[in-house]
Amino acid sequence: MIRARRSRIVATVGPASSSPEMIITLAKAGADVFRLNFSHGAHETHAAVYAAIRAAEPIVGRPLGILADLQGPKLRVGKFANGPVQLQAGQAFRFDSDPTPGDETRVHLPHPEILTAMRPGATLLLDDGKLRMTVTDAGPGYADTKVVNGGKLSERKGVAVPDVVIPMSPLTPKDREDLAFALRLGVDWIALSFVQAPEDMAELRRIVEGRAAVLAKIEKPQALECLGAIMDLCDGVMVARGDLGVEMAPEEVPVAQKIILRAARERGIPVIVATQMLESMTSSPTPTRAEASDVANAVYEGADAVMLSAESAAGDYPEESVSMMNRIIERVERDPRWPELMQAEQPHQDDDADVLVVAAAGAAKAGSTKCLVAFTTTGATARRLARERPLQPVLALSPEINAVRRMTLVWGIEPRVSAQPDSLEVVTTDAASRALELGLVAPGERLLIVAGTPFGAPGAANLLRLAHAPMPIRKR
Repeated sequence: MIRARRSRIVATVGPASSSPEMIITLAKAGADVFRLNFSHGAHETHAAVYAAIRAAEPIVGRPLGILADLQGPKLRVGKFANGPVQLQAGQAFRFDSDPTPGDETRVHLPHPEILTAMRPGATLLLDDGKLRMTVTDAGPGYADTKVVNGGKLSERKGVAVPDVVIPMSPLTPKDREDLAFALRLGVDWIALSFVQAPEDMAELRRIVEGRAAVLAKIEKPQALECLGAIMDLCDGVMVARGDLGVEMAPEEVPVAQKIILRAARERGIPVIVATQMLESMTSSPTPTRAEASDVANAVYEGADAVMLSAESAAGDYPEESVSMMNRIIERVERDPRWPELMQAEQPHQDDDADVLVVAAAGAAKAGSTKCLVAFTTTGATARRLARERPLQPVLALSPEINAVRRMTLVWGIEPRVSAQPDSLEVVTTDAASRALELGLVAPGERLLIVAGTPFGAPGAANLLRLAHAPMPIRKR
């Protein structure tokens, strides 16, 4: 089952989409990767969904990726003695370490890390940014604030501190349990929430030890300040616009999205644009025009994937949401101006390891090549090729099923399992026959083969070879 598009779709699984039948339906509608949101659901539920996704692969005829999204630290205020309180602009309000239920003047903040990091002038945002406060004084176990934007505050509402680095790991005890479980399942990607610094990704990589690809969710302003160092430790990145939009001014989020996309494309790692892409489709069979434009703009920028959250997890129209996103992507990629607009984001590469990959993309553009084929063990050669955003179909063949499933998130790549080749003749024959079998070329058409391992250094292209799809054998 070949998709007539390059950008990929990530669909979050939830109550509306966890049945084996619905997973098959969503895969046929266009979902490439399924997200398991560990903020919700028991391990037994996630295990059943995992099994259903793996069972769906032979039915839809292509590999499906699975992304485990860790919850991360949820910072919340404590309880109030008499229910919600109404805070007025200009009034004083204290956060402290006293577990006594709060009132109109104070509330418990059960996160000593926040109180330790507080300083005068810092901003606190509560309830998804609806309430804003400025710290006027801070000391051991307390932070005094002045209410800037007032409103109703109820217990257990979230707290965000956009301009302070909180000295805490994004891996909570719950996350560590969930991570161990996800790795035992065999997921393809692990997404880390609330990344603040490169050390956060380094810690995750140490634990994962190569058993899955790791992805950083960029949803803290602090992460943007050291974005390059974070990305150097990532296999992929997500523009998590929900929490990012809480901690940044709305007009800053599109700029941040552009910065993250560009940085990811320069490094050749997959980038997902996420949150509220087709939000209205949680309760409507059609999106707003603004939402359709939002998805389209991410595709024009060359995003590897766009993601559905509540739309596919808990909405009334999960199949319609995936189908609509698929239609938007296909329509954008039929636009004659799409290649020009996407190539405006094209990174310039001078790394010696990329020379053959760049040459392959250039040769395919200049010649009559109908398909590019990447032979790769780890998927690195295919990712390098995808970074060039070639307009021809790209078939990635690997003997490693784990590498194949991780490539389902990569722009324009059709990954398939292939036996380990032992000669260039086997490479050529296998590439031509598989491309023909999948309908990526017609008999006699030309394809260009880019081979990584086992013909040289790991992760680098070491061979270019032209071939032609086999002509059918005519019976006498």
